Order: sequence, then structure tokens, then C-alpha cells
Amino acid sequence: MALSRRQRRSAFRTGQYVLLLVIVIVLALLADWSRIGKAFFDLEVAAKQFPDVITVALKNTIVFTALGFALGLGLGLVLALMRLSSVGPYRWFARGYIEFFRGLPALLIFLAVGIGVPTAFDTTLPRNVAIMLALGIVSSAYMAETIRAGIQAVPRGQVEAARSLGMSPARTMITVVIPQAFRIILPPLANELIMLTKDSSLAFLLGTTPAQQELAQFSRQALLEAKGLTPIVVAGLCYLVITIPLSILQQRLEKKYGAGVPGGGTV
Repeated sequence: MALSRRQRRSAFRTGQYVLLLVIVIVLALLADWSRIGKAFFDLEVAAKQFPDVITVALKNTIVFTALGFALGLGLGLVLALMRLSSVGPYRWFARGYIEFFRGLPALLIFLAVGIGVPTAFDTTLPRNVAIMLALGIVSSAYMAETIRAGIQAVPRGQVEAARSLGMSPARTMITVVIPQAFRIILPPLANELIMLTKDSSLAFLLGTTPAQQELAQFSRQALLEAKGLTPIVVAGLCYLVITIPLSILQQRLEKKYGAGVPGGGTV
């Protein structure tokens, strides 16, 4: 007797589950678990990473991310307002900045800010300042578009109501539009913070001392001193300590305020 469409779909799914289970069992039987454990989960190597991986590397990663996000958010807000300005040169400059820095790899920005500019102008930048500038410049280009879209998503009636009460355009923007826009764009801003956390790994390009290492540089140094990938696993878990709570926060914000607006993205 011929199967119905629903029965065929059910049989197909069952077959997929069975096939997946067979593959997992075969891999489990063939794998050299002793060698895998030594390569990825060597507890002796992992123990040597502590407490510095937390007190130095994780702390520096959080600091670099916070500095870059603060600068990127402030600069992004200014650029978003310039993009919406009635003054042509403001709009042209903001659009040029956004398109230019969104089109460049973050790696190139780090090299330019941390090495190129100091060399060209025969000066030096404190390492934290250079990292903040590089992360802030890159993230601001993305956040500017997110903020602009959030401002434009605020209902026009809110602006008209504020103006009818005698508020100036500037006061309306500051007290009515921007607060509502930020509620709309909280989810994509949380996503931008996650991306910025990972981009902070590029700080190693600017040179480092043991006390200045972030997670990627710390694990790279440990990898040179130990056989296996355990230092990478430890660093990866530390990144997850930051990014998983942020992802949960983003999901909750999306449920509360909606999915946000387009314009965010990876660096």
C-alpha cells in the first residue's frame, strides 16, 4: 500500500536519525579517545593556564571590548545623526565614513591605527588607546547604520506630538526619539558587542607584554609552550563565558523589544 505524504516525511526523518546514530556509533568505536583527550583536554596543561587566563587574559579582553564599544557607540550615534541631517556635507561625510570602514577588514584598521599612523607621524599611542581607536572605528561604522535605522523606525507621530508641545527639533531628538530608538536597537547592539568581543583578539598585532595579553594572545603563547590544543580549548571556553550570556541577553531583548532593525553585522 502506498504511503501518504506525511508518512513518507516521517519515514525519511526516521531514516536520517538512524543514519546519524550509526555514524556516531562508528566514530565512537574507531576514535582514539586517549589521544583525543591528551590533545584537547590535558588537565595538567589546563591547570597551568590558571589563574592568569582569568585575571589577565579574560580581564583584558573585557576591558578592550568595553573601550571599543563605548567609543563605537558614541561615534556611531554622531554618524547616525549626521546621516539624517538636512546639511548635505554632513550626510556625505557620514555615508563615506560608513561605507569606507565597513568595507575594510578589522585587521587592516588595527595595522593602520597601531602601526601605520604612529610610524607616519613619528609618534606613539598608548596600547589601550590604539586598541580602543581601532575597535571603535570599525564598530562605529556598523552601529551608525543600526542607530540610524532605529531612529527612522520611531513613529512619526511621536515627533509631531513632541513638536506640538513646543519642543525644539534638538530637544525632540534627545528626549523623545533617541531613547525610543535605543529600545528598538538593543538586540542588534548586543550582537555587535559579541562580534566586538571576538575582534578584540586582533590586539595581539600591536605587540604585548605578559600583563597586556588578551585571550587569543595568551592561548597562542601557551600553545608554543605545550603540546596539544588544550590552551585553545581553555581560551575558547573563556570566550564563551562572555558570549553565551550576551547571546542569552540578546534573545531576551528580541522577545521583549522585537527583532531589532537591519543594519548590524559582523566586523
